Amino acid sequence: MKKLFAALTLALSLGTLAYAAEPAKAPAASPAAPAVAASATTQAAPAAATAASPTAAPVAAKAAAPVEAPKKIKANKTITIGMFGMIIAATMCVVVWAAKKTKTAADFYAAGGGITGTQNGWAIAGDYMSAASFLGISGLISLYGYDGFMYSVGWLVAYITVLLIVAEPCRNAGKYTLGDILSFRTDPKPVRAIAAISTVAVSTFYLTAQMVGAGKLMQLLLEIPYKTAIIGVGCLMVIYVVFGGMTATTWVQIIKAGLLMSGAFLLSILVMLKSGMNPLQFFHDIVSSTNIQDHVQINVLKDVVKKEGFDYGQRFLEPGLFLKNPLDQISLGMALVLGTAGMPHILMRFFTVPTAQAARKSVVIAMFIIGLFYILTTLLGFGAAIHVTPQGVMAVDKGGNMAAMMLAQKMGGDIAPVVGDLFLAFLCAVAFATILAVVSGLVLAASAAIAHDIYVNVIKDGHADQHEQVRAARITSLCVGAVAIVIGIAAEKQNVAHLVALAFAVASSGNLPVVVLTLFWRKFNTAGVISGLLVGTIAAIGLVMVSPNMTYPSKVAADAKKVYTALEKKAAEGKVLTEKDLKTIADKKAEEAKNLGGTSIMGLDKPLIDLKNPGIISIPLGFIAAILGCLAFPSRRSEEMFDELYVRQNTGIGMAKAVEH
Repeated sequence: MKKLFAALTLALSLGTLAYAAEPAKAPAASPAAPAVAASATTQAAPAAATAASPTAAPVAAKAAAPVEAPKKIKANKTITIGMFGMIIAATMCVVVWAAKKTKTAADFYAAGGGITGTQNGWAIAGDYMSAASFLGISGLISLYGYDGFMYSVGWLVAYITVLLIVAEPCRNAGKYTLGDILSFRTDPKPVRAIAAISTVAVSTFYLTAQMVGAGKLMQLLLEIPYKTAIIGVGCLMVIYVVFGGMTATTWVQIIKAGLLMSGAFLLSILVMLKSGMNPLQFFHDIVSSTNIQDHVQINVLKDVVKKEGFDYGQRFLEPGLFLKNPLDQISLGMALVLGTAGMPHILMRFFTVPTAQAARKSVVIAMFIIGLFYILTTLLGFGAAIHVTPQGVMAVDKGGNMAAMMLAQKMGGDIAPVVGDLFLAFLCAVAFATILAVVSGLVLAASAAIAHDIYVNVIKDGHADQHEQVRAARITSLCVGAVAIVIGIAAEKQNVAHLVALAFAVASSGNLPVVVLTLFWRKFNTAGVISGLLVGTIAAIGLVMVSPNMTYPSKVAADAKKVYTALEKKAAEGKVLTEKDLKTIADKKAEEAKNLGGTSIMGLDKPLIDLKNPGIISIPLGFIAAILGCLAFPSRRSEEMFDELYVRQNTGIGMAKAVEH
């Protein structure tokens, strides 16, 4: 298995390098495409942003941009499909190998506890580095500079919480699911039922965003019909989980993590070579780019008339372009740092290792890999801003999700057109593998909650043999996969960006408080678990639905009016408007007319709260509700069983012995 993974990664990397060694030819045109709605960063697109062409060449020769913004991104179908075929073939071999080893419920849900710490670390990284991270964060940095980097920091620091609080205790005290941890010293049936609902909700929010992103990516890069793409991704996902269980899912995630790191590293090297491998020159290229300066002035700060003496290039490297509200930054940080420790598909990974030491090791390795990855996405985001230009990125997708793809084709195209096509194809295939790995983990988490918690322990009262448990798990996985396909197709034209915020908000507000209190507070009991999960989850969902994450047509119309009014005022003062200004006025008037009088799906004209992520409100509510519920309905049995749980979580006594894989 290790040889297969190494061979695949090496073959793809060497193939790219071999093409890169060819003599340079005329650079290929930078590609472009509409939005991929799989990322929380699609929220970043300002309502009044325009898909303008670059207005001037950068000051630095290395930051030179094409005269006209690209209008279409198009991958070489032959090369891309070949890359896809290699990845699918390799992962199918994994499934066949894993299926032979998946015989018991422990094999299906936790790979029999036979995954090593190193393997699990790579798998956690593969599970965590989603398409939203790869495409979305690099795009956010390309449009908003420093603020995009803050997203990377939040997700990285999250693993300190996982390492210090939940990794070892969860591995020692649990079995397969979140419900196993919470039900140990509480009334198992209601707790398992509520925990399963929460797990399915979080998984569904995250899964829908990933599925829509997969469909859009395949549709726009390979011109595959959206429905066909969703069905294809869904079928592969179901095959991985139904037949291979956790073992197959783990190795798919490891392969994906290796490919993603290889692609991001190689592209980052090409970006730095443009600046002579000099970090100071790299940041000088950013600040001196007139395209970046114009983007910050017009698209971000909305300064119709340039302020004299204001350094718009330097402003791109300072905070506050996207996360303007300090309270919003704190709230976002809380959700990211605490939400990860409550994500069901992340918690499940700690049940796959044989010892607590391996659990800790896996987190450390995952932190190292994820940290390096986010450093690379920072280089990719700023590199796209320099070489593709923010205007070029926004002409394709106002959320910036195609920035990394466009940069890959641009950097490769500067060497030779075929290298650009090869590099784009490789990253398309990596993004595809990324989505497959993440959705497989999410489907496994959701199906485990339904089959193990609801069917086996609530309906069957724990009386189900191994054959029946595995059959229930596979049937449930098939059903969850089918539902994911249906939801993905139904959500084609919907803005699903807020679903990622919902997933982290629910995980941090509902799941984390009850996990922490279950593990570390003697008095915690059934009432505390139920009240914490319900209040935290409902508060998080409710607050997101009335937050700026939703679309408010009246606000869109008002923003459009503000832009064209400023330009009309400029004309009234006797200043000559450019052709671009006149087009902007016409576009904004049309945008105003289209959205005037509209409301959000909650019937609101504007957000009730200004926070894009409600963590600073909903997380304390989850903790308070859990504590008050516990104190209102004390349980002597829960207190008495705390000592046993405490011993288990610190020693691992009672855990099933790992099997050899």
